[in-house]
Amino acid sequence: MDAVVKFTNQSQGRDRIFRATQYACALSIYLLRKNSEKKELVAKLKSLEAAMSAGRKLFRLGNTVNSIEAAKRTVQLSDRVLGLCLTAANINRAFYFFCDNVLWAKSVGLIRGIDKERWSLSAHRFYFFSLLMSLVRDVYVILQLMAQRSRDKHFRQKMDQHVSENPEVCDVVIPQLDAFLYLLLDSLKSQPDVAFDTLKNVCDLLIPLDRLGIYQTNAGVVGFCGLISSLIGIVTLAQPKLKIKP
Repeated sequence: MDAVVKFTNQSQGRDRIFRATQYACALSIYLLRKNSEKKELVAKLKSLEAAMSAGRKLFRLGNTVNSIEAAKRTVQLSDRVLGLCLTAANINRAFYFFCDNVLWAKSVGLIRGIDKERWSLSAHRFYFFSLLMSLVRDVYVILQLMAQRSRDKHFRQKMDQHVSENPEVCDVVIPQLDAFLYLLLDSLKSQPDVAFDTLKNVCDLLIPLDRLGIYQTNAGVVGFCGLISSLIGIVTLAQPKLKIKP
């Protein structure tokens, strides 16, 4: 119970819960859209989804400054590739939150005379580039893990054992591809924080891709991906050892 209280007392924790609820509602609405007997439930879910979205915008009011401060830290990383990816991701995230804050101010009537659709598209563009740079970082880290793993004597013994125990797989699958996939999965298994972050970013990336019309899916896919990434976010916030660093 103490862990639950501590989690919900964090603004990030509340945001993750709101986000998971928002996308769970979106997924449920899509699944129930053709059921005429559930119209009242769908209306309630739409109302709850809108309330969660509005609540999340309020929680994110200070995130622009947090992202700028994060960019100042990551630009000093000794690993230049890692520093470049994370700094670019944080800068784009800062612009995304700024656009999001403007949209919130517009929705509550604090400012007028702005093109809501234009600001929304800009927000999704910055969100897209932020996620893209985060994914580049994930790929970079995974490649490093794979390189380290391939040089490990114990791993090579495991690889030889895998090949000897699964000859039928190597006959069907290209041997080099089988070895690559085995190395990739073993590397991710050794670093679950990297695996979680990669899956989260892949799921999140489909959201701006759909909103920007680059790769359009449907509300069900967006809701499902958003829910999965939100649940991963909750898990990594509750278990900091599963959160990728830096």
